[in-house]
Amino acid sequence: MTAETESTRSAAHVTVGPPRAAADQVSTGGPPRRVRAEPPSFTASLVAVDCVAVLLAALLLTAEQRDSALLMQLTAGVAALNAHAGLYRPAAFAPSVLDELPALAARAAVAWCAAAALLAAQAPHRAFGPAALTSAYALHMAVVTGCRAVLHHRRRRAARAHPRSALVVGPATAAQRLAGTLARHPEYGIRPVGVVAVGPRPGPGGEEPPLPVLTTTEEIHRAVIQNGVGDAVFTGADGADGSNGTVPAAELVALFGRYGCAGWLVGTGRGTRSGAAMSRHLWGFSWRRLDLGVPAHRRTPPAKRILDIALAAPMLLLLAPLLLLCAAAIRVSDGPGVLFRQERVGQDGRLFTLLKFRTLRPADELEAATRWSVADDERMSAVGAFLRRTSLDELPQLWNVLRGDMSLVGPRPERPYFVAEFSRAHPGYAARHRMPVGLTGLAQVHGLRGDTSIEDRCRFDNHYIDHWSLWQDVCILMRTAASLFRPAGS
Repeated sequence: MTAETESTRSAAHVTVGPPRAAADQVSTGGPPRRVRAEPPSFTASLVAVDCVAVLLAALLLTAEQRDSALLMQLTAGVAALNAHAGLYRPAAFAPSVLDELPALAARAAVAWCAAAALLAAQAPHRAFGPAALTSAYALHMAVVTGCRAVLHHRRRRAARAHPRSALVVGPATAAQRLAGTLARHPEYGIRPVGVVAVGPRPGPGGEEPPLPVLTTTEEIHRAVIQNGVGDAVFTGADGADGSNGTVPAAELVALFGRYGCAGWLVGTGRGTRSGAAMSRHLWGFSWRRLDLGVPAHRRTPPAKRILDIALAAPMLLLLAPLLLLCAAAIRVSDGPGVLFRQERVGQDGRLFTLLKFRTLRPADELEAATRWSVADDERMSAVGAFLRRTSLDELPQLWNVLRGDMSLVGPRPERPYFVAEFSRAHPGYAARHRMPVGLTGLAQVHGLRGDTSIEDRCRFDNHYIDHWSLWQDVCILMRTAASLFRPAGS
């Protein structure tokens, strides 16, 4: 059997070509990955500011209220709350302290109120009075805002004096326009040194002073090395298919990731609906961090992995008789070779061997790797058709879940050849691999299986990843279980 997941049960119009060349072009070769590390001094300075603010505020308290253990707990509480909120994380562009003020004020208030309540419970006669608590909190906030304002100002001045070299990636005309904007506003600390064209080259007569237009991997390599490029700025239209001789966007993401560049997606119009996000713009262009690489330390959320093990292990035991029955039916109907093994792309682009019950025997490896749909193949036996229609052929993937190759819920895995094809054709397809692939997913419970839109699937998959929660995984599993009693066919 070839395309044996629900994604293989559709789209016979996909062009077939060599199975691995496209994928290998992204995943092999290239320069060694550079490790980008933020200087620790900025983060250390922010932590030091919070510690100093607590100590200075404590000077307003009477000698009876100054408890060294309590002050240490208060300092640790403020630091922990701010760290959890990401207030020590260096932003792409130094923010205004006014943008951070609500978050800082709320967390400082929680820490001071908790300290006051703890002191009142332990020693009521030493409790903070309202005036003392308000004065200490006010001084704390004054020190924090003043010092942070100075630190952010120094970061902005350093960014202007020493801008980071960057390549702007996207449709050539839009990329040139964005590069011109960056050049005119050095306060953002980014100096464009070239444009990586995705799509047609720009015509003559543009308003922006032209930068070198790079269209091959070799040109990008030279530009990165010669200019010390540390950032790749993608315009909002970065999903072009790489026609007209340009480098495909999916390959660019992998390429810049191997160089260790930081990635930014600019001009998509997408962002969080919050007051803090109002200031997160690049001269009016919305922007967000783009994950170009796959950090080695990245792991599945622990809660998600615990849920996978807690459900997959007992399910394998409970379903063992059914698995044996399916295997026996296949052996009698189609001969030896009960299990079908196929290479799929998992989280972070890692390859793994997916297990399924065999419902069709492919003619050769090329057919197995590149044929999209086998749903109406006349070679399929009645047993194979039944297993596909009821999704029983997917049950061996519970072993993949237990091994850690997959999760119970996530984007469905695909073969390397089609991953490369869809990454070129559909913006956001490659981003599906940020999360472990799954046995079922948000797209599947919305009916996006079989002969359905790949674009719709990747939109649902990315929405699931962006808004993941453990409860949503449970909801998807319950909806999947309900759908098994009313299978729609394959």
